[in-house]
Amino acid sequence: MKGTEKIIAHIQADAKAQADAILAQTELQCAEIRKSYEAKAKERYAEKIRQGVKTCQDNIDSVERINQMEARKAILALKQEMVSKSFDTACRMLSQLPQDKYVELLAKLAVQASTTGDEEIVLNARDRKAVGQAVVDRANALLSGGKLSLSDSTGDFAGGLILRRGSIEANCTIELLVELCRGDMSAQLAKVLFE
Repeated sequence: MKGTEKIIAHIQADAKAQADAILAQTELQCAEIRKSYEAKAKERYAEKIRQGVKTCQDNIDSVERINQMEARKAILALKQEMVSKSFDTACRMLSQLPQDKYVELLAKLAVQASTTGDEEIVLNARDRKAVGQAVVDRANALLSGGKLSLSDSTGDFAGGLILRRGSIEANCTIELLVELCRGDMSAQLAKVLFE
């Protein structure tokens, strides 16, 4: 049996050598596969990091653009408010001119708006009481042969006048005159205020 044992030992040695060779080959293949997948994993990780950084930067840029746009809108709204307040101040200043200058302004407005010379002048209650007759007298003096008269009714406006003849009215209120100037002068006023 010694011969059989030798054969078995020889077969076992061959099988072990083959198994060791297969195992070594498998380990080499596993190492190559592991190395390949590690490289792919690193590549994907780097790509995900690049995508994440780009997404974050895009979000930051988007928020920054929105903030800049909101800031511009706020500045524009403030500028528009300041321009509007400037026109409101102009309206108030015209209404509060010294009496002689205010009478002259109203008289000139009445003369410019008059078509027949016999219209009636409608003032607000304050102006009718304070300067009503003076405005009529001055306007008639500026009109050759003027027969303008002071209306018994009053208007609800800050200053200026309405020239009325029957159902036809010419609106010469300070609010309207300032509003008419607003379109032409807003850009100029903004330039003076903000440049």
